[in-house]
Amino acid sequence: MSTTAKTVPMGQKIAFGVGMLANQMFPASLGIFMVVLVQNLGFPGWMWGIVYFLPRVLDAVTDPIMGFISDNTKSVWGRRRQYVFLGAIVMGVAFSVMWQLYGENTVNYNFTYFLLGSFAFYIGLTIFSVPYVAMGYEMSEDFHERTQIMAIAQWIGQWAWVIAPWFWVIMYDPSWFPSPEAATRQLAVWVGVIFAICAMVPAIFIKSKSTLNEKFSPLTFDAIGNSLSKIIQGFKEAFASRPFRKLCISTFFIFNAFNTVAGFVFFIVVWHLFSGDAGAAGYWTPIFGSVGALVTTFIVIPIVAAMSKRIGKKNAFMVSQSIALVGYASLWFLFVPGKPWMFIFSLPFHSFGIGSLFVLMMSMTADVIDLDELNYGVRREGVFGAIYWYMVKFGFAIAGGLSGVILTVVGFDGNAAVQPEGAVDGLRLFFSGLPMLGTMVAMYLMHDYDVDEARANEIREQLKLRKIEKNKPASIYTPYQPGTVISLSEQEKAFALQLQNKFEGKSSGEIKSLFSQALEKGFHGLCFSPYLEGQNIGEVLSEDQITRRMSIVAPHTQWIRSFSCTDGNELIPKIAKQKGLKTMVGAWLGTDKTKNEAEISQLIKLGKQGLVDIAVVGNEALLRKELPEEEVLHYLKLVKKSLPEIQVTYVDTYYQLLQRPTIVAACDVILANCYPFWEGCSIDHAPVYLQKMYETAKSIANGKEVMITETGWPDSGESLNDAIPSSENAMKYLIATNEWAQNEGIALFNFSSFDEPWKVHHEGEVGQSWGIWDKNEKLKY
Repeated sequence: MSTTAKTVPMGQKIAFGVGMLANQMFPASLGIFMVVLVQNLGFPGWMWGIVYFLPRVLDAVTDPIMGFISDNTKSVWGRRRQYVFLGAIVMGVAFSVMWQLYGENTVNYNFTYFLLGSFAFYIGLTIFSVPYVAMGYEMSEDFHERTQIMAIAQWIGQWAWVIAPWFWVIMYDPSWFPSPEAATRQLAVWVGVIFAICAMVPAIFIKSKSTLNEKFSPLTFDAIGNSLSKIIQGFKEAFASRPFRKLCISTFFIFNAFNTVAGFVFFIVVWHLFSGDAGAAGYWTPIFGSVGALVTTFIVIPIVAAMSKRIGKKNAFMVSQSIALVGYASLWFLFVPGKPWMFIFSLPFHSFGIGSLFVLMMSMTADVIDLDELNYGVRREGVFGAIYWYMVKFGFAIAGGLSGVILTVVGFDGNAAVQPEGAVDGLRLFFSGLPMLGTMVAMYLMHDYDVDEARANEIREQLKLRKIEKNKPASIYTPYQPGTVISLSEQEKAFALQLQNKFEGKSSGEIKSLFSQALEKGFHGLCFSPYLEGQNIGEVLSEDQITRRMSIVAPHTQWIRSFSCTDGNELIPKIAKQKGLKTMVGAWLGTDKTKNEAEISQLIKLGKQGLVDIAVVGNEALLRKELPEEEVLHYLKLVKKSLPEIQVTYVDTYYQLLQRPTIVAACDVILANCYPFWEGCSIDHAPVYLQKMYETAKSIANGKEVMITETGWPDSGESLNDAIPSSENAMKYLIATNEWAQNEGIALFNFSSFDEPWKVHHEGEVGQSWGIWDKNEKLKY
């Protein structure tokens, strides 16, 4: 199934690509001009390392802040365009100014001047590049068109690497300029002006919608200062995404292993092929760069784009990097003194490494941003773009520092007439070996990347359904879609009203008193909410926070239900047992098979340690359509075989169980989630409605015990038909349903112990308001 989306006009794709030309030309030129610092201005290796490292650290630190600002900007021009335009100007001016270096000045003066200029340039680069990259992520929702957009952009951007290497010829040809540093002074101005204009093109020609009426975080100075924790939280949430983490770390290893040694081309050509004679080296250094870029432009990018469509993005990545390994290795043998042309045979293979990287990785990042929206309910192209390029740039900073270290370690001296023995061969060894090592690490990391075309389209469909649900006349998004399983007769409605008579005429204070009595008497079970405000699914929980929260709820319940067995959740049953509680321990199952295996393994381990009274294999995975029924049955069978003395079962909504007789037959006890609220039932009818839900589950249980594993009522948020959130209604529901369950001997777990702020992105304001205690662990009633 393919996700349909509006086609992006070719003109806008080209406009985005012109911006990529600027985005590539500035670092390409920078890499060429940097040689002058060592070869002509006398910078020692440690100065080279510092001017490479520190400005890029600043760049990496400011990127997430710029991502947050870009994501939350309200303007008639949208979130991105104005920053792209402004950043282009700052970047172009700073680049021109920073290279105004003169040999007659001292090395320390030039070092300080260049370092300060670099800081200004990288601030401009951040202002431009973070919103620019985010523009690309949000141009299309289509799986394959995203790759096409990035392929066109990289095709245009690659011309920077065709053009820039020829600056070496111009810089070292005295017929052009009297000295290389004079050349860089003038060339930098031309690069700064021309490519600042190119950088403005996306801001001018890529249209965007006004965001004046969006509910974004404020961007006052105070708000931005106070939002640092939100920036960090957004960073943590994005980087908690396993597929995104793989993309970032893989890019880090490939790109930065490559860039650590990229600057050595000049030294290897001059000193290995031409014995230190830069004039004799002539065109061979730029030929290396420009031929490689031409191969990338006309061969690698079209092949990679075609491969991606035919065999998928991950497989295209693996094939491309395998080809690159051949190229890296062959350069050791094909840099031959007296035969400089031989290295050209390596370039078609060598170019697949970096040539394929950003075409595929930027396209895959756009897919992962969809997954993030599905998980957290917000679009964060700016944050994801900032984090992805943070990894690139911070690694680039490390690469620059390592370049200086390698030059020092091998003993290379750009000012020497003759290089120490082994220095040039040491550079050659690193030149071939380091990119190979980085590529192999990245391939290992990516071997189980799982956001393929089918998964990406599934995510898009789920997002579409969510948007449809949110735009329905009902005032709330509900995660449940039961149809009409339950209906109450007039007699049952009358009986329900009789049950509610106990609250008739009572003040809020009197209802609170009744609730206090119910709390003092104690509940059968509570669903345990471990996450603090600012935390989210996937973050590692501390033993301290679980112990503190368990101490609060333990006096009021006999059982604790948990939902996961990893990321610190495995501590919940241990701490519950220490408090004398029984445990219903869940393994969370979803689309990530590796994660599922870890959850199941940990559940079995906890069971064998005597920490599990009821083992739950998955919660609503069938409702969410994240697993087929046969996989749930497989996991049930596996856990039952490993824990024969423990009741093993699965949890889902009562109406899902009604449709799954095979699942019911495989369970030792029937666990049903029952929410009258999510079915729009009024509080007056809700207790009887819950009883009918229970009876429905019992009718298909074949004599097995039926437990209500989740039920509750929110105290605030959006209404759903006749279901109205309020503190009074929440107390009424808890009092009436727990009294009924205790009188009937039914095991009932109240949802939930504490409010869960992270759910606001999934279920609206009402989704975070089901706790008996609030997010600050204060009793609400």
